[in-house]
Amino acid sequence: MNIVVVGLGYVGAVTAACLAELGHTVVGVDVDQRKVEELDAGRSPIVEPRLDDLVAATRASGRFRVTTELGEAMSDCHAAVVCVGTPARSDGTVDLGYVEKVTAEIGRELSHASGFVAVVYRSTMPPGTVDGRLRPVLERESSRKADVDFGVAMVPEFLREGSGVYDFLNPPFTVAGVRDDRTLDVVTALFAGLDRPTHALTIEVAESLKYACNAFHALKVTFANEIGRILSALDVDSREVMQVFRQDDRLNISPAYLRPGFAFGGSCLPKDLRALLHVARVHDVEVPMLNGVLRSNETHLRLALRRVLDAGERDVALLGLSFKPETDDLRESPFVELAETLAGKGIRLRIYDPIVNPDRLIGANLRYMESRLPHLREMLVSVPEDAVRGVSMAVVGTSDASTVRALLEARPAHVLDVHGRLGSAVEALPGYEGLAW
Repeated sequence: MNIVVVGLGYVGAVTAACLAELGHTVVGVDVDQRKVEELDAGRSPIVEPRLDDLVAATRASGRFRVTTELGEAMSDCHAAVVCVGTPARSDGTVDLGYVEKVTAEIGRELSHASGFVAVVYRSTMPPGTVDGRLRPVLERESSRKADVDFGVAMVPEFLREGSGVYDFLNPPFTVAGVRDDRTLDVVTALFAGLDRPTHALTIEVAESLKYACNAFHALKVTFANEIGRILSALDVDSREVMQVFRQDDRLNISPAYLRPGFAFGGSCLPKDLRALLHVARVHDVEVPMLNGVLRSNETHLRLALRRVLDAGERDVALLGLSFKPETDDLRESPFVELAETLAGKGIRLRIYDPIVNPDRLIGANLRYMESRLPHLREMLVSVPEDAVRGVSMAVVGTSDASTVRALLEARPAHVLDVHGRLGSAVEALPGYEGLAW
């Protein structure tokens, strides 16, 4: 395809050269004459491994050229890939001035485009920016209609400085935030040479994914550093600890736990985190991120409580009681705490859990229940149908098949999903609401 890449900074230069390497004919556009001259001479304007050679090779082959004139570049293109900067202001907001200016210029060029052109944004922007602010600019300046006369897409980049070329050519996936099938076809063809799956998403989800990824990367760095500070105070080599920590790809470095749901609980996570924080306090080590974990967990629990109370219903079914499915462990279960608080506020509860049987509670589990929910036997029912019958609200923390069937039959006026995996049929119920999705 014929591709225009607008903005030849770090992301744009890597993107342009790599797309040319994949076989597309690429025109790079930038207002900085010096960048254009460097690239025109076959040299990269930024320091990045492999990029100099890639620029030189694709310039020599004729698949990559550069210019300062957007109009000339867009005369016969299939896609305009926007890679201009979106710098942060001092208050944390994003400066969209550059991307809005470029968008307006592209829109004016679209007004006389002879074919369908996809405008593909790679610049990082807050969710809602492309659809809410940039698409209207394109339509206004072109006097044409998005999804009909031209396409709009968000394809976030996941390039690390120092390994940008490698990351472009070896991505974990390609994300295509699109509004129509023609634009999806263009994006798919654009990155087809990478032999990676393309995930078709909404534009807002694609915008959000970039921020989620970067926030998680920052979180991982901070986690490792805070663990390092604690262990250093104990004369433990944190590098050795984290080296073995990284070997666990079933829980530590894996998809495990990375799904929005309810608060964590159980006999391990809260207890061990509190113990680690105590060690930090004893040794006068500041670990603000780890300190915030328990507070954040409590905030999630309070969110569920507020959603139930705001519904104004007095008879509520609580489906799920143990701290996670497939166990009867009730110790520090957020569901037990939720039930205790709701009961204390006069809410009449019926509780069903596919595993928990009050007649079989023994040991620590029994002592915990007697201290937190002494009237559990009066609330607990043996089948989910009895829990949801006649109630106006169900709080659901299990995707047990019998629970899902009971919900679909009873169709309560309010369904608060704190599990996140109940299925499309439940989510289609008129009163359905997810806790944080």
